[in-house]
Amino acid sequence: MTQRTKRTWVKWQKLIQEQARSGESVAEFCRERNLHTSYFFAQRKRWRADPPVPFVEVQVASKLNSPSDPRVEIRLPNGRSLMVGPGFDADHVRALLALAEATG
Repeated sequence: MTQRTKRTWVKWQKLIQEQARSGESVAEFCRERNLHTSYFFAQRKRWRADPPVPFVEVQVASKLNSPSDPRVEIRLPNGRSLMVGPGFDADHVRALLALAEATG
């Protein structure tokens, strides 16, 4: 996901959640914010089809294995772990985590 795509995704996620909390109809909400209702409905449908990834608890260890080792270890609930180094690709790590959890 590119930075621009991510910003757009986050923007629409916030708008969709804001509309749901507002108690206003989609038409009222969009009119007040100068948004097209058809685009709002399309974004809401897209957002629902690809729900947000749940948060995972992160614990930071107080001691490092080695000060010269910049890798991070991700421990999964199934007992497996994944080591990633600086500059890792987040989408690649997500795919690896999904695979590791599915086969665990």
